[in-house]
Amino acid sequence: MKPQKKINVLFLCTGNSCRSQMAEGWARALKKDVVDAYSGGISPKGVDPRATAAMAEAGVDISGQHSKDINALDHVSFDWVVTLCGHARESCPVFPGSVRRLHAGFDDPPQLAENAKDEEDAMAHYRRVRDEIRSFVESLPESLTDTATKV
Repeated sequence: MKPQKKINVLFLCTGNSCRSQMAEGWARALKKDVVDAYSGGISPKGVDPRATAAMAEAGVDISGQHSKDINALDHVSFDWVVTLCGHARESCPVFPGSVRRLHAGFDDPPQLAENAKDEEDAMAHYRRVRDEIRSFVESLPESLTDTATKV
């Protein structure tokens, strides 16, 4: 049996600080045999420490990941670009080749945590979104279908 080629997936979000970092971490932890995962941002602003903490609680270390502008990844030939926020969906650049695009929107934990009464309340938002992203990543690559938008 011939081994299946891994697919290159870019998880794209505006700041590449939280949701896209979580998605990259989950894909590397859960789907490393079928997915080469990357994350990038339209306007990167550093990895959110709460995202790192929430992922560590789930046993996934993203502390070595860093926030990247998508232009820093222009050497990678992506099969899929998965946008995780509305702004990234609207601002998604054109990629060369036959890149396919899928939008999988998730709430923004930093924005939700702005009104948190304490740190535990803030972290609850990160944990919920972390778990939602995990469920999405667990469905890869089957959830990537030909009904997605060609970029």
